[in-house]
Amino acid sequence: MTMRPSLPIAALLGAALSFLPGCESTKSSGPAPSDTRTQDAASVQSAEAWARARVGDRVTYTFSATQGPEPRAGGTARTLQGQLTLEVVAVQQPWVWVRAAFSDEAGKPLSQARLAQDLLFPVRADMTRPLDVPHGGKATAEVASSAGRTWEAVRYVSDQRSFDGPLRTRVYANAPGPLYLTRGLIEASTESAGFRVPGGFQLTLREVREGSADASAPVPALERPLGPGAYYERFVDVGPAPGVQRVCFTAERGYLLRTEGPVEANAAPCSDFSQAEPEALEELLMGLPWEVLATGEWPPAAAAAGTRGTFSAEGHDVPALIEQSSENVEGTQRAFSQTWAAEPWAPGLAGLPYEARFQPLASSTERVVTGGKREPEGGTRIVRWGSWLAGQK
Repeated sequence: MTMRPSLPIAALLGAALSFLPGCESTKSSGPAPSDTRTQDAASVQSAEAWARARVGDRVTYTFSATQGPEPRAGGTARTLQGQLTLEVVAVQQPWVWVRAAFSDEAGKPLSQARLAQDLLFPVRADMTRPLDVPHGGKATAEVASSAGRTWEAVRYVSDQRSFDGPLRTRVYANAPGPLYLTRGLIEASTESAGFRVPGGFQLTLREVREGSADASAPVPALERPLGPGAYYERFVDVGPAPGVQRVCFTAERGYLLRTEGPVEANAAPCSDFSQAEPEALEELLMGLPWEVLATGEWPPAAAAAGTRGTFSAEGHDVPALIEQSSENVEGTQRAFSQTWAAEPWAPGLAGLPYEARFQPLASSTERVVTGGKREPEGGTRIVRWGSWLAGQK
């Protein structure tokens, strides 16, 4: 599974990144774990910890991302740094409700639209099927010091620089404990190589807090979902069989799952994730700051120069920016239109999964024929969204 076209985690791994130093650590004198036993044990402990989640469990990381100009292109590097905090805000088994928030180094909201609001997502504390995503790379045992604690850990290094790929480093605690929200992640960095655009990404554990067994809180409204617990549908008018496609999201024990397919009339919404490939939550979240640098400010420049209008879908009316363009290829002229959310966090978009807020809400292609008449050639349009969880609107 590839999570979303709008959140290119693969680009995080393959795009241009520069190395930044990680948290203090010392390599163990013991043998490096050449097998997967340490990883397996940590995965089991992290998964089981979800069943013991408490309101107030929290982890905070500092992050720094840099994306430089293309080689020989001049210009200046773009940078973004701040904090990422994950906190359990409600527990209603089998669901653990987690809030993710990006902020600046002082804890204030970031100015970048994509990271300006906190995101909510429910995570199943059980599993509907076995899930595991191998860390990959060469494993080395070490003792890592971070967030005022010492952790027995394993450093995983995947070096693809000789193939114009990235140098990828991840450090995971053997006993995740309160770090179960990110499968025990202590430190992460990715560095580019070869002819790619220079840049870098670094994430380091800053603070850990455990909640109270007596704490409780009501389940919050799923207004700004990262994805899990929510869905959206779009009408796709492409090819001989146009129809409605539903995109569904869920999360289980630190892994996110995404499915997309035709809407089935007799099936409950988002009831089958058996074929979805898991993606680690921490990898998804690490991709968001990098995407801000890769895509630039919101709205896209071409959309900002477009006309203002309104996008409507099943009772929702939201301010929109309409981008129009055309091209002539071998005598055939086509007109293109894309509709973007003027304010991706507008109240009218409440409940819409994150990825859909930063994609075109609608797009269309028309062929211009004799006399300037336009003939539709297809397009897509979001028609519906919401939560598929019981009791959630």
